[in-house]
Amino acid sequence: MSASSLSKPDLANHDIKRTILFVGNFVSSWQGSRNVCEDLAERLRLLEWTILTTSAQRSRLARLSNMVVTVWRERKAYAAASIDLFSGNAFLWAEVVCLMLDRLRVPFVMNLHGGNLPTFAARWPRRIRRLLSRPAVVTTPSRYLLEAMRQYRTDILLLPNAIDVSKYRFRSRLRPTPRLVWMRAFHRMYNPILAPRVISCLIEEFPNIQLEMIGPDKGDGSLAQTQREVERLSLNEHIRFVGSIAKSDVPTWLDRGDIYINTTNVDNTPVSVVEAMACGLCIVSTDVGGLPYLLTHSENAVLVHPNDAASMASAVRRILKEPAYSALLSMNARTTAEHFDWPFILREWDRVFLGLLQRTKQ
Repeated sequence: MSASSLSKPDLANHDIKRTILFVGNFVSSWQGSRNVCEDLAERLRLLEWTILTTSAQRSRLARLSNMVVTVWRERKAYAAASIDLFSGNAFLWAEVVCLMLDRLRVPFVMNLHGGNLPTFAARWPRRIRRLLSRPAVVTTPSRYLLEAMRQYRTDILLLPNAIDVSKYRFRSRLRPTPRLVWMRAFHRMYNPILAPRVISCLIEEFPNIQLEMIGPDKGDGSLAQTQREVERLSLNEHIRFVGSIAKSDVPTWLDRGDIYINTTNVDNTPVSVVEAMACGLCIVSTDVGGLPYLLTHSENAVLVHPNDAASMASAVRRILKEPAYSALLSMNARTTAEHFDWPFILREWDRVFLGLLQRTKQ
């Protein structure tokens, strides 16, 4: 079922101005990785919403400036807004934009993202509580953030990040080969340097092991550090750095592997992991942040403690040696991913925005 096969908007809502301003990081054209807000904006257009977006600027200051200018300049064009909220420096632009929308009396939805948001909120509870009181609706893609942030606002709505499951060919990993995939951005929070250390623990037992590391360089030195670790461990013939890939190519690259390793130290509900599950890869992941809410140990994945190369290698070893175990993980991973299919999630987003505009009109 495709997004275009969803029912069209009710004619009773025909006189509602169906234009939404999306405020977030629309940076895939130059950064390589694609954010959830970009996919959602694209899908809503299929349901006859008019979507304005900001911002695609490269520098943080330029993005903030563009957001502020767009919110003001296009104020007569949109009827509602959607704002992504992250911790750290990104929190500042959300505060500025929310204040402007409040002054303009524009209703808006706020979407909570980032595995580090609860830690940030614990440091700045009054600031968080004040900001979360402004939106008409607050959403989050993960049960982890729903539970962690409920103390600051009680009516947070759970709307998972979605994928088009039909584009991910499922292949049961009944007898997996030692072909591994790592697919995240190269940033210290995702701990990419752990991946070659895992391979080093397995190389003697599986001399034909291969790992493909896929993702853009975030520029914090993590890529170079990981490459140096590969050199130090003499793993050049076993680890390939692929770089950024197009979103449309993700299913093909994932299908090349049988085991997906997720080495992150901070996480929420990563789309990349859901994509790997949709393809049927056996998932080995750290148990940080929202991942235990997405993954169940020994059912649809294997969970290990962060920064523990030996434990992650042990999990990979068991998958490679126990066909029944790998087949169970593979099938359950696909079943879990099917709950994240776009038609179901998009229908809920459509209801959220229609409900927001109907309440505003009354």
